[in-house]
Amino acid sequence: MNQRGDDGPRFPTAAGIFFGLGLGGFFDGIVLHQILQWHHMFTSAGYPPDSVSNLKFNTLWDGLFHASTYVFVVIGLVLLWRAAHRRHLWWSGRMLAGSMLMGFGLFNVVEGIVDHHVLQIHHVNETVPTEQWLVWDLAFLAWGAAMLAGGWWLLRSGRQRTERRKPHLRRVQ
Repeated sequence: MNQRGDDGPRFPTAAGIFFGLGLGGFFDGIVLHQILQWHHMFTSAGYPPDSVSNLKFNTLWDGLFHASTYVFVVIGLVLLWRAAHRRHLWWSGRMLAGSMLMGFGLFNVVEGIVDHHVLQIHHVNETVPTEQWLVWDLAFLAWGAAMLAGGWWLLRSGRQRTERRKPHLRRVQ
């Protein structure tokens, strides 16, 4: 037993959440900003993509946004690396998938509330009429909440699988 009173190191849930935050940000930036070009960081804050100078401004901020999501992924990698180097471990893959899904969903919920509703610096799909922006923004929040809930469920079921398998694992010391 260790200091926590359990049989071994716990799965590093924070690592998966940071990976998910980063992947959520990369999805948003790559798919919505670059491929679909539905919005950029400040398209609703007075910098619509209708001039080279506005596109330059938005491209800079999109890049800074990507840099922050990159930092989330690096933090997740460091946390996972540190946990994996302690000793031989077995965790259900559902735990990593669930915690990453939670992070992805958390990214969507927080970014959606802050950027789309509070600051209103951009909206999910600015290629549709402005009357439809709220529908897209709310759908983005619902998608994030669904990922957060689904991730929590996966993480929980993964913990149960891991606990059921523990008696069958040989300890490697």
